[in-house]
Amino acid sequence: MNQLRKYLGLVWIILALIAGYWLIVSQAIPKFESSKPEDKIPAIIYAFILTPIIVGGLFVFGYYALKGEYDIYEDKEHHLHIKED
Repeated sequence: MNQLRKYLGLVWIILALIAGYWLIVSQAIPKFESSKPEDKIPAIIYAFILTPIIVGGLFVFGYYALKGEYDIYEDKEHHLHIKED
């Protein structure tokens, strides 16, 4: 199960890159290029607020999964799930 978490970490990082590309190319740029003034605010929100939050969150989650921060080991004596260092 720990190995699966590491593979899924790579999936989260790839998903972060895809989400960032999609938000910028498909959402923000067309709104920036629009001649309507009411499209500028959503473009700014997509480009400067949502993209860093979404991409950063997915990337950090994937990085920690690849690093093994979410690995679980069972301590039979105390019935706890701990990470061994």
